[in-house]
Amino acid sequence: MRDATPDDASSICSIYAPIVRDTHVSFEIEPPTVEEIGRRMDSAPVPWLVWDSEGEVAGFASAGRFRERAAYRWTAETSVYVAPGTRRRGIGRGLCRAMLDRLRAAGYRSAVGVVALPNPASERLLETLCYRRVGTLAEAGFKLGRWWDVELWQHDLTRGSDD
Repeated sequence: MRDATPDDASSICSIYAPIVRDTHVSFEIEPPTVEEIGRRMDSAPVPWLVWDSEGEVAGFASAGRFRERAAYRWTAETSVYVAPGTRRRGIGRGLCRAMLDRLRAAGYRSAVGVVALPNPASERLLETLCYRRVGTLAEAGFKLGRWWDVELWQHDLTRGSDD
């Protein structure tokens, strides 16, 4: 695992684009471009992370603002995506745990995960990392011809490391 660099933006797009296009997991409708991924990386509160497996990016983690208003500045929204064929090997857990450690070190108090339901893999991951369910938004997004509920999860970063 390492910090993502601008050179990783293309690999990140390759992992993320099919999730955007083909699933309800991300509520983006169009996959972001390499340039847009670079912009998001530049504006992130802490560096994005990639899981480098023999020179190939197998997954990535990011954190961004939870909401725009200033009072939310100590809460970050986390995201983790893992390439097909490399899932269920602990990559997502390792990336998310490292991102939580970075946010904690940067002074953040809370991390939020937003899960479009159903998504058992994401729910298991967040539960494993001591996030707790804090609420459900019914029919919060419309994608792929239907409405999807969203579940909010929160991790208390003031409690120390999960290890």
